[in-house]
Amino acid sequence: MKRNLTWIPWLIVGMTFLATALSFLDRQVLSISIIKIKEDFHITDIEYGFINTGFLISYAIMFTVGGILIDRYGSRLGLAFSVGIWSFATLLHSLANNSFQFGLFRFILGVGEGGAFPGAIKAVVEWIPKHKQALANGIAIGGSALGAVVAPPLCVYLIGVTGWRGVFLITGAFGILWVIAWLLCPKQKAETLKQTGQKGLNTGSKQNRVNLIGVLKIKEVWVFILIRFLLDPIFYFYMFWIPKYLNEAREIDINLIGKLFWIPFLALGISNMLGGWISDKMYKKTGNLNSARKMIMGFAALLTAPALLVKIAPNAEWVILIISIAFFAHGLWITNYITSISDIFGKTITSTIIGFSGSAGALSSLILNPVIGLIISRFSYDPVWIYAGSMYSVAFIAFIILIPKIKLLKAFE
Repeated sequence: MKRNLTWIPWLIVGMTFLATALSFLDRQVLSISIIKIKEDFHITDIEYGFINTGFLISYAIMFTVGGILIDRYGSRLGLAFSVGIWSFATLLHSLANNSFQFGLFRFILGVGEGGAFPGAIKAVVEWIPKHKQALANGIAIGGSALGAVVAPPLCVYLIGVTGWRGVFLITGAFGILWVIAWLLCPKQKAETLKQTGQKGLNTGSKQNRVNLIGVLKIKEVWVFILIRFLLDPIFYFYMFWIPKYLNEAREIDINLIGKLFWIPFLALGISNMLGGWISDKMYKKTGNLNSARKMIMGFAALLTAPALLVKIAPNAEWVILIISIAFFAHGLWITNYITSISDIFGKTITSTIIGFSGSAGALSSLILNPVIGLIISRFSYDPVWIYAGSMYSVAFIAFIILIPKIKLLKAFE
């Protein structure tokens, strides 16, 4: 009797959900803990900007390197190494005593986390059939929202129980346990692929012989790179600076931040999966892949505009509501953006393209993060809110002009 193995691909998707959840949990821990860390060590806004830059430097490099290696060695080994490295880095944060050490450990964190999303999307394209990939991608990247939802209340609670150093020890241990569980998951086998309608990767195929110089000559690659370069600084601003904004500009204490700041990330997680589910339904009903992806992205771009109104929001609850709408919009956007990459480039180099685009976003954020600190300390948060509320629409217009139709390129058929 043949065993029913159709559950295995969705187990893998579930594990990628947990991996991206851990990635955002571990990177958010510092943004919450910094409020207490600054009571022990004098760390200025500009120094905090450079601490985050330590993460972004390695993240920018390893997003591309990780994507290339994961395309070569597969998601199983790639994610095991990625989660293992960043979990070790999280543990190291508990030993930090100054801004240099925090910056160094953030750098190591970025080395590991660079492979998180390329690895998660690689697992989806390895295991899940085409007509379900948008939903599976939404689940895989939606884990990041779970990690961010859990981070504020969990960190505030653990800081009260163990102090800020204990928070890094506990969250780092979660990642080590994930790696053990991941390596115990079933390996991808031919019989499993047949159950899911996959054909597997032909390692001798033309696609696998495409070199990086050839890839970088493709116009569509640069479109996806440009979009991440424009938009990623917005999301990094939300992750790294909003708790400080609420605490310093709105005079909200850490306990209320812990009670409120998970809400935007819940909206993000819901929209990650909702955006994928709606897109897959539209594609199945109409057969029009281009419209299925772009209609969701266009609607998402419009939803980011309320960020322009943060300045006049009367209280913390209104600020959280506006940020929640922006996060919901980002979830719709990023799920269909990433799925569009696999739509255009197929299985073989999707992680590589995600790596290139992710590195571009991290590089942009690396450059702008210290600048954000300087703008905030010298002027205000207002210029950043203006950028956040307008740039998604600019990026969408560029996307529909430069990629008139989303379809698999002939070189990757």
